[in-house]
Amino acid sequence: MTPVKAALLSFFMLSGIGMWAAGIYTADAAAGHHVVDGYGVGAVKR
Repeated sequence: MTPVKAALLSFFMLSGIGMWAAGIYTADAAAGHHVVDGYGVGAVKR
């Protein structure tokens, strides 16, 4: 695999992971769930 192909593959793979994460975050927020980051910490009004 050439360095250019490897760089493009990495870019598209990371872009896909980012879009997936944004979609999950949005779906949770739209469904009324408290949005929580990967560490179990969320912004909740008290």
